[in-house]
Amino acid sequence: MPKKILIAEDSPTMRSLLVSTIAAMGDFEIVEAANGFEALRILPREKVDLVITDINMPDINGLELISFIRKNQNYQSIPLFIVSTEGSERDREKGLSLGADAYLVKPFSPGDLQKLILQYLEGGTRG
Repeated sequence: MPKKILIAEDSPTMRSLLVSTIAAMGDFEIVEAANGFEALRILPREKVDLVITDINMPDINGLELISFIRKNQNYQSIPLFIVSTEGSERDREKGLSLGADAYLVKPFSPGDLQKLILQYLEGGTRG
């Protein structure tokens, strides 16, 4: 059964880059959300193994999404990554303090994202 990754990103271009970066790794199922609100609607319907979110999105932003996920018992253990243009130390600290497991600043290296995914979903090993 492939691991399922939810991508919450309002930019179609960045969402496409994230999808292709993950697809290049092989056996992962990807669910896309154009904003935090859409991601919240997907969570009860899909059992996801990882959430990757942007911070700056319309409706519900990434920080609000993380806060909701971390407060909800059904989703608390899901690893969460932030991929954002907000690169200040303050932004990074805020995201991590809300419960994000990793914080990547755009533009990021696809290899860095792939390593993080393997670290959290495969225990660092890939068959």
